[in-house]
Amino acid sequence: MKINKFSHISTFMGMETSYEDADVVVFGAGFDGTTSNRPGTRFASSAMRPELYGLETYSPILDLDLEDFKICDIGDLELSIGNTDKVLEEIYIGTKEIVNDNKVPFMIGGEHLVTLPAFKAVHEKYDDVFVIHFDAHTDLRQEYNNNENSHATVIKRVWDIVGDNRIFQFGIRSGTKEEFEFALKDKHTYMEVETINTFKDIINKLDGKNIYITIDLDVLDPSIFPGTGTPEPGGVTYREFREIFTILKESNINIVGLDIVELSPDYDSTNVSTVVACKILRELSLVAADNIKK
Repeated sequence: MKINKFSHISTFMGMETSYEDADVVVFGAGFDGTTSNRPGTRFASSAMRPELYGLETYSPILDLDLEDFKICDIGDLELSIGNTDKVLEEIYIGTKEIVNDNKVPFMIGGEHLVTLPAFKAVHEKYDDVFVIHFDAHTDLRQEYNNNENSHATVIKRVWDIVGDNRIFQFGIRSGTKEEFEFALKDKHTYMEVETINTFKDIINKLDGKNIYITIDLDVLDPSIFPGTGTPEPGGVTYREFREIFTILKESNINIVGLDIVELSPDYDSTNVSTVVACKILRELSLVAADNIKK
């Protein structure tokens, strides 16, 4: 599969740099084939593009502007919806091309399973990469619905690749007893339950390291972010969550890949969830692009 580097119907505001000149490449991966509760994440990126125009290119929190960076939105990957294995391969190939072109991939899902092939492509170039994971759910099951490749198993599949002491999970508040024991008792991952208070400490410990960031947007409380397939009460507020952007900006980590997943826009008729997702996209894009300039 070849990435379309030259044309697409619409782009995110402030992300109109050509592919060849870009440092950060944003793309959609609209797949929700293993969703077990409420489907609809395949529509996330297409819903987000027009909503970003309601915001600004400038972030006062970060004092950074999209117009000052080389960011390209290449649109959505063409995926073989209905064939999970083929979709995973297509996302892997698309991400790998971006990585091989020495650019930072920023994927918009889609359900959380789309992280797996994107991360595989990044890991092949940066085999010493660490994973920062924000989520309401552990996603550490060995299988779910008789399927080892699922939105509920994705972080376990990532662990299969990187092993212990490489995955740092924040905001987790839902999962099986076995999943929590895998992380907390057996210490296969670092897990902060319900909150994100230790994020700065962990980032400081990862000084100078290669980092992949995956954000399941249901880490936010459903009172703020109802537009998701598996809302889980007890999440963080946006005001709490935005601290991660300034922490990342001030850090000395090397961001080599990112994704945000699990926006299901049709479950929030106000479109507020979509706007929140757009703001997180803007802040993270700025952080990633600024990180390259350091």
